[in-house]
Amino acid sequence: MARTARPRWTEQTTRRTLLLGAAGAAVAATAGTAGCARVASGDTLGRLRSQRTVRLGIAGEVPYGYVDDQGAFTGEAPELARVVFQRLGIESVQPVATDFGSLIPGLNSQQFDVVSAGMYINKERCAQVIFADPEYQMLDSFVVRKGNPKNLRSYEDVVRAKARLATGGGWAQLGHAVGAGYPEKDIVVLQDQVAGLNAVESGRVDVFAATAITARSVVHKSTRAEAVEPFAAVVDGEKKIDGGAFAFRPTDTALRDAFNTELHRMRKSGELFRIMRRFGFTEAEMTTLTAEELCR
Repeated sequence: MARTARPRWTEQTTRRTLLLGAAGAAVAATAGTAGCARVASGDTLGRLRSQRTVRLGIAGEVPYGYVDDQGAFTGEAPELARVVFQRLGIESVQPVATDFGSLIPGLNSQQFDVVSAGMYINKERCAQVIFADPEYQMLDSFVVRKGNPKNLRSYEDVVRAKARLATGGGWAQLGHAVGAGYPEKDIVVLQDQVAGLNAVESGRVDVFAATAITARSVVHKSTRAEAVEPFAAVVDGEKKIDGGAFAFRPTDTALRDAFNTELHRMRKSGELFRIMRRFGFTEAEMTTLTAEELCR
């Protein structure tokens, strides 16, 4: 792996402070785009090279993008972005934190340049943004009480058991649960996986639905909760494997294509997996799926 200089992360603060400061950062970013609007559509790559900084929309979720115990911003998406964008001639990566549901609106209103939050590719999102090819594929999992007393191993199990279900706001797991017949009005929407773990451990909910890697990461040190074996959600009668990728504005095809070129080189050399492995990804979660396939 080629050695590259670490970007200048300016947020040396806690995750909560970073998230609370997101609104102010977004306003400042929006104000800063007034001059950028005069740049010809599709020339974002040239503008970012000139500015030497790319603004990265993130949602504060382990292991995708988060603030660590030392107050530094890290995760598979920011670390991958750091390598790719430096190779594209963009020196600095500036994270802009917001809640997950605000990522696509924030991208399209130019509050940031790229979204890197482990976002799944699906038809609805493909109508609003363009995606790079996914850097990983992912199954779902549940956080449950130790011993899995209700024997919850699929969304269908959750429906049959009438278990109290929680997940994150805007997460794909909410749609997976509703697709299995769980009433959307009864789903508890929580801020993040830590809140989900706390809700399960306290007995407020029976199950917290997340990606497999999020579930196993958050229960790592828990003595009262565990993650069930990963499984594929059944959507419209078919098992579904999702892929997470960087998202770009629809006019930024040149930027997306340049990103894809570097991503494919890193996948072929094994460098992509070496980065992902540091954040708990396994070889089984590497993929050759394309955005075109997942947008269908």
